Amino acid sequence: MNTDDWLEDTRKSYDTVAASYADLTRHLLDETPEERAVLAVFADLVRAQGGGPVADVGCGTGRVTAHLHQLGLNAFGIDLSPGMIEVARRDHPGLRFDLASMTDLTLADASMTGLVAWYSLIHVPDDEIGAVFAHFQRVLRPGGPLLLSFHVGDESKLKTEGYGGHPMNVYVHRRQPSQLIAWLNSAGFAVESHKTLTSAESKLGGMILARRQAAVPEE
Repeated sequence: MNTDDWLEDTRKSYDTVAASYADLTRHLLDETPEERAVLAVFADLVRAQGGGPVADVGCGTGRVTAHLHQLGLNAFGIDLSPGMIEVARRDHPGLRFDLASMTDLTLADASMTGLVAWYSLIHVPDDEIGAVFAHFQRVLRPGGPLLLSFHVGDESKLKTEGYGGHPMNVYVHRRQPSQLIAWLNSAGFAVESHKTLTSAESKLGGMILARRQAAVPEE
């Protein structure tokens, strides 16, 4: 599998499908009560930390960012696709959306109260996940919650068409919860809960709630 250009392939693919992606996915949370329940729990965890900024990393066209805002969170979105960011700003003009990559987050250390990666790790190769989680750990405050959702499975398949029949060139990586939990533990997170489910979001999806562990003081 050649993933050398995966970031550029992902960017170009989602630039191509941005408008149709928004049309085809904007309703999904309306059809997924269990996912809404997990997002509500995440929002409660953020409030329990005293509130503060929450980043929706890999936000796409902003539907989850907007839902988090409706839950009362100070949420903003980040995505590496200019096309997706343009549509997000169009559809949610009162919210903040930044053009950036989860592989090189420019957010300050310990500046986020919470992070969400909603089906946005699915194109990240295995050998890049550790670096992504290191960024997540760096920008989260100690104790801050992290919510991940992902496709469950053991396969990586090349997606060449999607969202209205437009051309794409991205690998979709399906992973077992145990693998993501191991990566999170290695990156300094404590996993609090996880579940799998079938819904409009995924034929078999997984969700993990974790927290950034507090740093161990040096002696």
